[in-house]
Amino acid sequence: MDITLHTLPNGIRLVHMPTTSAVAHCGIIINAGSRDELPEEHGVAHFIEHMLFKGTTHRKSYHILSRLEDVGGELNAYTTKEETAIHASFLKEHYQRAVELMADLLFSSTFPPAEIEKEKEVVIEEINSYLDNPAEYIFDEFEEMVFPDQPIGRSILGMPATVKSITADSIRRFISRNYSTSQMVLCSVGAISPTKIIALFEKYFGKIPQGNGIKRNRTEYFYTPVNKEKKADTWQNHCIIGNIAYDLHDKRRMGLFMLNNILGGQGMNSRLNLSLREKRGYAYNVESVYNPYTDTGLVTIYFGTDSRNLNKSIALIHSEIDRLRRQPLGTLQLSRAKNQIKGYLARAYENHESLMLSLGKSLLIFDRIDSMDETFRKIDAVTGSELMETADAIFDKSSLSTLIYRQNGERT
Repeated sequence: MDITLHTLPNGIRLVHMPTTSAVAHCGIIINAGSRDELPEEHGVAHFIEHMLFKGTTHRKSYHILSRLEDVGGELNAYTTKEETAIHASFLKEHYQRAVELMADLLFSSTFPPAEIEKEKEVVIEEINSYLDNPAEYIFDEFEEMVFPDQPIGRSILGMPATVKSITADSIRRFISRNYSTSQMVLCSVGAISPTKIIALFEKYFGKIPQGNGIKRNRTEYFYTPVNKEKKADTWQNHCIIGNIAYDLHDKRRMGLFMLNNILGGQGMNSRLNLSLREKRGYAYNVESVYNPYTDTGLVTIYFGTDSRNLNKSIALIHSEIDRLRRQPLGTLQLSRAKNQIKGYLARAYENHESLMLSLGKSLLIFDRIDSMDETFRKIDAVTGSELMETADAIFDKSSLSTLIYRQNGERT
């Protein structure tokens, strides 16, 4: 893999992979997210993502939005529990325009008070929209239930009351405390030479003062399984079953990714999809998701169904989980599981925007970039006995938590 790495004296790192495509992608990823908020700051990490587009010392909001749009490019951003990112896609000849703009947004934003007040209403509407979608909101409530009174369990968007309390000073305090230059990576995938991308990197990011270098502390989590039901005005019943899981640095993570994919991953041939949807028609959407974090992780199984099939669906899920714990994969099944994961990874590699962000996150979290061959070797090294041990630990019924949204009027 032809990768260029470069580190500035202030600690900001660069990872670049050249392509021959007419379209290029670059982004800046910061190792700071909603889990780094103080209780009274709930929602500020996501709010900052919005405010970065609202004015800098060089540009007003309209000029920020138009800078790449005028040349057919796209500027975007996102916030997770552990990271914030600004990223762009554009024609390769506009590299300088994109890199300069991202540096301007990240280091020269002014957070105008009038824009803050206006954006509070926008974010509160975003929260309300989310609350209107039980298939999405149930994931947030499940994490809050599993990680009570812990930053990792709080929703990314915040709550209306905490969003209303955000000020320019609280924004700057969060940035000062968490936006360390040693915890930033500029990532790039596009048709530009290493010499030129390094020159742009040094020009627009090299004069930034070195940050405080503080890394996120690992947290010890205390988990107690919880089972909860609540009434909801919905057309379906919604259910999540899950457990805490391995963190990003756990060597068993690859095996759990494989198990998660076998159980309810993106393939239509996942065991849960075959059992609930294809064979019985109980659910339109059933999925399993594994989210690893710095110091913990979470596995969740979600489905929506009508009242007649809710308990039957839950019983089928526990049956499939138990099968993973008790029946080892045969040689052919294990080979198919590995090949499926490899295929998904190879396809994702062809999505250059996704690849750009993946390279940046890998360097930010692990301080290394694994080639596809190295990743494939890790997949091949997973054994059937490892998968059974992982399934037995993660999917032990006594360790699982369950959250159900029942249709109003239905008996619990």
